[in-house]
Amino acid sequence: MLRKILVPVRGDGKGDNVMAHAARLAQRHGAHTEVVHCRARPEDLMPYGVPVPAFMREQIVAQARAVADQEEAGFRRAMEVQAEKLGLTLSPPGIGPTAAYVEEEGRQIDVLRRRGRLADLIAVAKPDRDRNLGFNTLRAAIFNANRPVLMCPPREEPPVEMGASVTVAWNGSAEAARAVHQTLSILAGADRVTILSNGSDAGSGTTVADLLAYLDVHGIQAEVETLSAGGTVPQQLLAATRAVSADALIMGAYGDSHERETLFGGNTQQIVDHSDQPVIFCH
Repeated sequence: MLRKILVPVRGDGKGDNVMAHAARLAQRHGAHTEVVHCRARPEDLMPYGVPVPAFMREQIVAQARAVADQEEAGFRRAMEVQAEKLGLTLSPPGIGPTAAYVEEEGRQIDVLRRRGRLADLIAVAKPDRDRNLGFNTLRAAIFNANRPVLMCPPREEPPVEMGASVTVAWNGSAEAARAVHQTLSILAGADRVTILSNGSDAGSGTTVADLLAYLDVHGIQAEVETLSAGGTVPQQLLAATRAVSADALIMGAYGDSHERETLFGGNTQQIVDHSDQPVIFCH
């Protein structure tokens, strides 16, 4: 079951949008949203390789902590206002969609790696290539936490629904099968599930018919859409997801290594770079 969604935030202006996506999914599943803000340790702000007198070190640490405390208070107030707007109750996990704020010291990718392992899904912002922001966060969530990762594209208005209608990228591969298994609760909670296939499966026992039978065992009814010819596979997946008015695409991520896909433009990397729709990645 989808019961805990982790939302890492920092002062880049993207937190409200990610939290809005997570809230819509939390409302559909009655889940708890944990908003985690990571602040740098004052000790890490010291000049590297430069001798600093003890009295000055103490002043720098004290000032850094005071500034961090002010930022934390600001983040907490903003999160509480946003949660109220989104219809989330501020409380520990319980009945119905809830939210809580957590403050931790350390690098975001380290905190994400640790806390993400005990979350059912991690929601992050779509990386900003122009500003070179968010790639490490997405990579840490996908590779280190081993949980489904919802990548949220920028929106001027919060999404109306999340998880009501979803598409699943299917090619019969181990990555695609893992994505289905890791998101069974999301699929079970959807009103409409559409399997996207180009008709080419990876081998015996991995056909679309086998997938439909597997989903049926879990009480999930799905329909199949064959990808249209023309364009790259990522372009076909995104176009098909728009065509059926789905609010999220579910897919296996990085069948090749992250480095190889980044260098040679693999399917996952193209989706990351070009998608204007929410995507749930599983690795």
